[in-house]
Amino acid sequence: MRTPGTTDNATTDNATTDTGTAGNGTASLEERVTGALVGAAVGDALGGPVEGYSPEQILERHGGRVHGVVGPWNGDDWRTARPIAPYHKGDGHVTDDTLMTHALVRVYGTVRDHLDAHSVAEHLVPDLMTAPRWIPELEAEALPLQRIFLAEKWLVARIHYGHVDPREAGTGNIVNCGAAMYMAPVGLVNAAHPAGAYAEALDIAGAHQSSYGREAAGVLAAAVAAACAPGATPDSVVAACLSLAKDGTRAAIEAVCEAASRYSDFESALGPLREAVAPYDTVGPDYRAPSLAARRPSRVHAIEELPVALGMLLVSGGDYRHAVLGAVNYGRDCDSIATMAGALAGALGSPVPEDWAKTVAEASRLDLWEPAATLTAVAREVFGRDRARRRAHERAFTAIGGAGCSD
Repeated sequence: MRTPGTTDNATTDNATTDTGTAGNGTASLEERVTGALVGAAVGDALGGPVEGYSPEQILERHGGRVHGVVGPWNGDDWRTARPIAPYHKGDGHVTDDTLMTHALVRVYGTVRDHLDAHSVAEHLVPDLMTAPRWIPELEAEALPLQRIFLAEKWLVARIHYGHVDPREAGTGNIVNCGAAMYMAPVGLVNAAHPAGAYAEALDIAGAHQSSYGREAAGVLAAAVAAACAPGATPDSVVAACLSLAKDGTRAAIEAVCEAASRYSDFESALGPLREAVAPYDTVGPDYRAPSLAARRPSRVHAIEELPVALGMLLVSGGDYRHAVLGAVNYGRDCDSIATMAGALAGALGSPVPEDWAKTVAEASRLDLWEPAATLTAVAREVFGRDRARRRAHERAFTAIGGAGCSD
């Protein structure tokens, strides 16, 4: 007998008939942007219904591992089971990770250039609080502000109502993955330029996060940018992250990825990856009962989600399905882990299963491909502007005698 609100394994396993490769070194910019954004949304939707639970609880609840789209954890009682979060998580609905990602794409579509913290104040915050949209988890037209969770509402409270300098508005918020979860577009606009993505994401994330939450946003953007490079592999993505990451974030990535290197299937890696990240994670063993020191600024700690997403990318060899299912079945904040893993595998060129994408798009009533078309065009325009700015700098530097004779 199937537990109410779930999907039979026979149904969810249909997706496994669509085999994919671990990456495509010849994928175009458009294919990588589309893979990353659609991949992030699908990962988000698959992880949403099991967010907050342990691998053991997921196994018991679903009679096995999750292999695709499943229903709400509490079945038809999803509205009242957790009053603080009365959201329809499951049945292919994306969560606030995707809502925020698409909102950032819309900002890029308006500005059509690099963004900073002031772009968040001038464009992202008004988008969240003035433009009603279909919110899948509310099953209604509503302002995105009415769905995003407390750490994201901080953006509106601090910037719109508090008139705080956007570059400093993230200070005082809980330190979590709230900014990192929607930074993939920054990496895509800076495709194949991890250092540029890192710097831009740090500036943007200053409006939302501080400490290792802000650092994770920069590193996630850098990872996506690195995944877009020709011939990129999971190893090269991790290497790019380690070349830029600081403090506890770097240490956590090293520890998790060292553990991940010993496994090639997510089932055996679930426990070891958690053990590797635990010393850096402030939340503690019970995700729904955070420790007293949880989510406070620190130079020696890290968010859990980014290192685990990178670890699953390594375990899977970059294969989209394997990476995302590993992230989903890891539990805890698995919608965000799967969002990040999905973006990275998609940017590498590993195909997103078509049936998953179609189910999520239809269930969420979202065009998952339009944001990718918008961002691809923006990335090309920004690259053109960057090239013109770089050449103008070269001419000016040469004119004052700065260029060496070897040039």
